[in-house]
Amino acid sequence: MKQFSEISDIRKEIKALKSTGQSIAFVPTMGALHEGHLSLIRTAREHADEVVVSIYVNPEQFGPNEDFEDYPRQMEDDLKACEEEGVALVFTPNDEIMYGSGEKYFAINIEELNEHMDGASRPGFFEGIVLVVNKLFNIIEPDIAVFGQKDIQQFLILSQMVKEFNHDIELIAAPIARANDGLALSSRNAYLSDQERKIAPGLYRALQYVEKQIRGGVMEPKLLLNHQQDELEAKGFKNDYLNVFSMETMQPVQELEEGKQYILAGAVYLGKTRLIDNIILDL
Repeated sequence: MKQFSEISDIRKEIKALKSTGQSIAFVPTMGALHEGHLSLIRTAREHADEVVVSIYVNPEQFGPNEDFEDYPRQMEDDLKACEEEGVALVFTPNDEIMYGSGEKYFAINIEELNEHMDGASRPGFFEGIVLVVNKLFNIIEPDIAVFGQKDIQQFLILSQMVKEFNHDIELIAAPIARANDGLALSSRNAYLSDQERKIAPGLYRALQYVEKQIRGGVMEPKLLLNHQQDELEAKGFKNDYLNVFSMETMQPVQELEEGKQYILAGAVYLGKTRLIDNIILDL
């Protein structure tokens, strides 16, 4: 495994790999790698000859009151994990390399797809993600890129970006990696206290309950969702959102229809930790 921080160096290595006819799968990360990230790397290895991972905590996707300074960073451990998983190249740029210095004259704007879900709660979040991933795609030029279903809104927005910006890249959404009690794995789970960790799976259980009722015939789930939000509040969560959204537009849906696909998604705060989760509904 080789590690590079300079764009010219990583491009040279990737060009060398491609010159031998090898395909490249790319897994962009912000580090603090856990089993969820490793599952993305394994998925990437199934779909390409070589895997490239980036480790970069992108300041553009953090709001002014979010956890950029506190976000877990463990480069030595991350590099060891990548090597153990058979990663060929790791790209570890800094802010200067990714964004340079001086005036910026261009920005990315997103319409409609970020109005709800995480986009409503975190203004500028997806613009920051699209910006950095677009740059990373231009640097790495992979054949395939792998993301996690846990960040389903991110995946759908990036899929639209790939389409509109004409990137010749196949995107793959890997299933959500979960702990034994159902909690979706996340680097931010490290913020949870022992007591918070015990109740954290409550969000997934709420989603599972709603899913069961919908599959049992409830096609107007508003009251059901409101009740689950009350239950979560009673258990110590602070609700951000819990709703069913269109897979195409990511707008909230009041009445479901058979034969369509939806996202049942929720976000809550537990102490200082923000948890997100979702279930895909194929009705």
